[in-house]
Amino acid sequence: MLIKELKQLGAEVHGYALDPPTSPSLFDVAKVVSTLASDTRADLADLSALKSSLLLSSPEIVFHLAAQPLVRDSYADPIGTFVTNTIGTAHVLEAVRGVASVQAVVIITTDKVYENREWLYPYRENDRLGGHDPYSASKAAAELVVESYRKSFFSGETAPRIATARAGNVIGGGDWAADRLVPDCLRAFQDGKPVQIRYPDAVRPWQHVLEPLCGYLLLAEDLFSGVVREGAWNFGPDSMDNRSVGEIVNETAKLWGGNAIAEVIGGDHPHEAGQLRLDASLAVQKLGWKPRCSVAVALMITVDWHKAWLAGEDMCEESVRQIDRYAG
Repeated sequence: MLIKELKQLGAEVHGYALDPPTSPSLFDVAKVVSTLASDTRADLADLSALKSSLLLSSPEIVFHLAAQPLVRDSYADPIGTFVTNTIGTAHVLEAVRGVASVQAVVIITTDKVYENREWLYPYRENDRLGGHDPYSASKAAAELVVESYRKSFFSGETAPRIATARAGNVIGGGDWAADRLVPDCLRAFQDGKPVQIRYPDAVRPWQHVLEPLCGYLLLAEDLFSGVVREGAWNFGPDSMDNRSVGEIVNETAKLWGGNAIAEVIGGDHPHEAGQLRLDASLAVQKLGWKPRCSVAVALMITVDWHKAWLAGEDMCEESVRQIDRYAG
């Protein structure tokens, strides 16, 4: 979706990534490659390839979103998670050092970088970082990498300006990842099966993916224009949209219709935080960003997107329509 938004704004967009991790994927069904000026398939672990790609494309703004993004996968492959999320971020910044055209860098981490104390208080950017699971810890470590590079190599007047962005639990059409709540719901419901959930009372800051993407663009614009906005930025929903897993499942089932239901599976599961909320007041006050749609609307347009895909509609056009409706 970010690539589609950038293209609509008139940007020349170059991509650097591995092959899509799922089939189907948003990249394929929304024909994302058609909007790219170049599409380099390589690993962040390959620093030489990354440097070459950046030099060739000569970007002015770099968005770093590549990640191993799943908590449960991080338990299965902790080393790979740290390599991708922490060392990969260091590689991006190291590659940027050698590209004179870069003026702004936005590094996407996660709302899970905070030391979770299971409280109702929403985390602010200056709260302590932590991480119980390897995914959260790898992203918190990436934040420290960014701060180190900023102070060590990007502190001069002409140096690129760098910021990190911490979004809530994003939802939206085109996500087929395993062990994500809404994709799990949609897979189960389309197959006529109950969706299985582990922690129905866990609370998260749910938001449509277009919400933080709008924030990333505003942040990049300020960085690029020289309005110094370095540091960390939260992008989360209004407090009323901090909802439990059970509430999200029930609302998704209602939107899907038919006999869509959920079942709680017992047994031992890897640790996941019970309470997580974000305070996005800094972005509201300093960037002029604010959430535009409720979680109810976010779920509705996510289900609509998925049903349109099942109906064989043109998902490139549908994705652009959703962006236009959000921007309007």
